[in-house]
Amino acid sequence: MKVGIIQGRLSTPTEGFQECPKNWRREFDLLDNMNLNHVEWIITKKSFSTNPIFFESALDYPIHSICADNLVDSGIHDKKYLKRNLIPICTAALRNNIRYITIPLLEESDMSDDNQRHAFGKVMQSMSENFPTIGFLFEAELEADKLLEILELSNNFYVTYDTGNITSCGYNHEEYIAKIGKYIRNVHLKDRTHEAQTVFPTSGDTDFKMIFKYLKSHGYNGVYTLQTARGKSGNEINTILLHKDIFERIYYEQ
Repeated sequence: MKVGIIQGRLSTPTEGFQECPKNWRREFDLLDNMNLNHVEWIITKKSFSTNPIFFESALDYPIHSICADNLVDSGIHDKKYLKRNLIPICTAALRNNIRYITIPLLEESDMSDDNQRHAFGKVMQSMSENFPTIGFLFEAELEADKLLEILELSNNFYVTYDTGNITSCGYNHEEYIAKIGKYIRNVHLKDRTHEAQTVFPTSGDTDFKMIFKYLKSHGYNGVYTLQTARGKSGNEINTILLHKDIFERIYYEQ
């Protein structure tokens, strides 16, 4: 089981709840001793103009993907907006040899509307042609069939499967994985209730035993990225070690 961490979860949230920390190298220095596989880099609207991924080299660090949280916006389906806010991330990914970019399709960037989804898919299809070596991963709070409409537009469209989001949306994990399982390239591990509250692992409504079982049955052997509930500020390392132990125990019991 290849377990990594979303950027910022090993640091006190001085810059924000989920932001790239100023001392971003420190988190990478902690990976080996914690037996963590990778970091998923984070870019938000707040950090878009100052994020170090645009100005510094991260070539020597194990970054599985960039999470483009800056794209959580109602204008995501607009061609000019998407190019202005995604092309710089694509360029940074290529420069730093980062294979994947996760694009959240949730909250303000929800793609339930047919017209917006069609417009978004058209722009992203063009983007994928301009950046054919980048895998675009969609983290969606969306019915599986509607997500498939996007995935089938390009051979470099994939999925970041967020366990908590799928739970809080009320979707059936078994049925969802059966439909989009072959596209999954990253799994966000977090526990949520049906009321969309992120909680301590195994205390919510997310059945990880079932999820790991179905992911394995569909041949998934890729990375898992911890995006769990934050514990006590200042105790981030122990919190993540505990969460990692919980998930690994469930995973290897299957």
